[in-house]
Formats: sequence, C-alpha cells, structure tokens
Amino acid sequence: MPVDHSSRRAALRRSMESNDLDAMLVTDLLNIRYLTGFTGSNAALIVSAHDSADREDNTVVCTDGRYLTQVAEQVPDLRAVIDRSSAAYLLSSDVTPRPGSVGFESHVVTVDQHRAWSDIEPKATLVRAPGLVEELRMVKDEHEVGLLRDACRAADDAFAVLIERGGVAVGRTELDVARELEALMVEHGADGISFETIVAAGPNSAVPHHRPTAAVLATGDFVKFDFGALVGGYHSDMTRTVVLGTPQQWQTDLYSLVQRAQTAGREALAPGARTASVDAASRSVIEDAGYGEFFLHGLGHGVGLEIHEAPGIAKSSTGTLLCGAAVTVEPGVYFSGRGGVRIEDTLIVRDDGPELLTMTTKELTLV
Repeated sequence: MPVDHSSRRAALRRSMESNDLDAMLVTDLLNIRYLTGFTGSNAALIVSAHDSADREDNTVVCTDGRYLTQVAEQVPDLRAVIDRSSAAYLLSSDVTPRPGSVGFESHVVTVDQHRAWSDIEPKATLVRAPGLVEELRMVKDEHEVGLLRDACRAADDAFAVLIERGGVAVGRTELDVARELEALMVEHGADGISFETIVAAGPNSAVPHHRPTAAVLATGDFVKFDFGALVGGYHSDMTRTVVLGTPQQWQTDLYSLVQRAQTAGREALAPGARTASVDAASRSVIEDAGYGEFFLHGLGHGVGLEIHEAPGIAKSSTGTLLCGAAVTVEPGVYFSGRGGVRIEDTLIVRDDGPELLTMTTKELTLV
C-alpha cells in the first residue's frame, strides 16, 4: 500500500487552521519523513495553510546538494529547493509568499536557531507550535501498521530461533546473547535494531534498563530480554523474561503477578480510555498484591518512527487513547539485588479490542 503523504499534509493544514497559522516550518527530520517520505539528514519543510492536497504550490521542501537526486525520487509531489541552510533559506527567500504567521517546532528548535531565524529580514512572525505533527503520528495508517507488524514479526522470529538453538545457556554472557539476538533480527528481515538490546541476568534483571555486560548466565537466573526490530523506519518493542533452569517458588509467583498485571493493562486499551486509567488498571494488580513500590516506571508508551513517542501511559499522563494508536504495555516488578520480571507487548488500539503485534508466548518459559 503506497503512502499518501499529501493526506498527511492535509491533516496538518487542518491543525494549522485551528491554531491560526498561515504556514508551518517543520525541521524535525522524522516529522519531515512522515509528511514527505524524505529520509536525508538535512532538510526543512514549509507547509502553506493556503494550499490544498490537489495543489501545493507554496509547500516546499529544502535540502542540500548531497540529496539532489534523493529528494527528487522520494518527494516527487512537492517543489524542492537546494540550500544547505534549509530552514533559514525557506524563511528568508521568495520561494513561498511571505506568510503572516509561521508555526515552528519549539520543542525541537534550539534557542540559537530561533534567534537566528528571528533576525532574518523580512521578518516572519514566528509562533510556537509544538507537537502538531506528533499528534498526527499517534494514529497509524494501515501502511504504518503493516511496517510495525513486520518489525514485530522479525523480533518474534529471532527470539524463537535464539531459544530453539540453545542461545540462552549457562556460561554465556549477557553481551554474547544480546549480540546474537540482534544479528538474528537482521537475518529475519529487520533493517536494524530499534535500540540497544537489553539482556539482564540474575540480579541484573532487577535493573529496568540494564545494559548488557560480561555477566555470566547461571542456573536459576531470571533472564530479561527487552528488544526490538526496525523495519522501514518503524520500531517494534517487546520484553520477555525467562528462567534458566527450574524456577524457585518466588520466581513463579512474581512472574504470575506481572503476567496478570500485563493482561489487565492490555484489556484496558480502548479508544477513548484515559491513559492514566489504563496505567491504573495494570498497576492496581501489583499494588493490591503489596508490591506497588517495586513497579518503577510507567505502563507504556507510543511506538512508531521513534521507539518512544506519544502517547505516554503512566500515572501522571493525560489525554485519551485514539483508535489506531500503537502502544506498548509493559508492567514490571523489580527486587533489587535479587531479580525482576517485565512483560511487554506492542499493540494497536482498535474499536473491537487491541490488536496484538508481538506474538511470542507470555507463559513462563524455562530454558
């Protein structure tokens, strides 16, 4: 299914209209990719509120000479201009009519950039407009969902092979296992990894974002895996916790508790649900068991072109879930110096219940 970037820009124009903007200067490279398909490392985009999806004479992308061919191939439906200063050039040149007010991404623009733009003559009226594109990105179209499915499948398949061929074994180091899993994701269709793979064994499994070390896996360890594959710019995110050998009773009990909390969080996902309420649905299971103080982070987050994006799902988060949002649900309980469990899935919020994208079993796996 081809991507309809013009429809995405039309949606941005509707948001611009409600914010009284004549134009929007987009400088975040992932937002430019979302709106145009351009993947170069230097670009700016000015979107005119007065254009339409059928005729975008005043919507222009600017990049430098390294990407002359690439911008023509990736953005054939927009006028492209070449200048290394990109954003400054779009604001200062006559490539578009001088707008009355120009929104800019104040959440990503530095003070020095803003100061330089403000000094440009003739001066544009710069207006803070943070998060407009990110709000659009929260709802995934079917092209995006397809890429997320592919990314999740690559991670699922790689993990299955790692387990089946005995890659999680006594005497191996966390680093050895992490690097093998990363290579397997690429072998199974990933363009790369979503983030540095977490493999955390024994007491290290109680560290939520432990980085793999030369620590050696031992019999009886919890081994926590947090990993993801990158496909077409889209990230998957999954956490599974296994036991190396025969589990002790405390490990079985802890795993069962987190599994119940994760199920409650998944079942709470629905269009219109308050994000804080989704967090509470999962967190209350752990709190009622007396372990609330050991759940150290929010329940989940959005995922897509970034591994962490809107919406956030936490006790302090605001807002509601939208149909089509891609989110994670990842409760965890961590006993410092002893071990911890986290179980995480990537899902799509749907009217008829969440669509699960990460298919690896959530039953306690013994290796």
